[in-house]
Amino acid sequence: QVQLVESGGGLVQPGESLRLSCTASGTIFSTYWMAWHRQAPGKQREWVAAISDDGSTRYSGDVQGRFTVSKSSAESTMYLQMNDLKPDDSAVYYCNTMPQTLGWGQGTQVTVSS
Repeated sequence: QVQLVESGGGLVQPGESLRLSCTASGTIFSTYWMAWHRQAPGKQREWVAAISDDGSTRYSGDVQGRFTVSKSSAESTMYLQMNDLKPDDSAVYYCNTMPQTLGWGQGTQVTVSS
């Protein structure tokens, strides 16, 4: 069973940056569309950035131009570089396939606050 492990979250001020990492067992990064999803308190989980098996990327309108998704299939790791963070970006961030087919990991908390 594929296990997903997210890391890299933290507390930052508005305008600062963070880089999240997602590691997974197996070869899913070279096989499936993968995505970063996030869930803020009281809100539904939503996807924010996705990357295909061949490296094509897509972003939600909220993060377009600020977030960059990348991956290293050799390292079985996916990244999310988040720049110019805003308070509305505060959420628990998860990785999964897109659409979601795997069990959710524990996620990593991102808090943007002054």
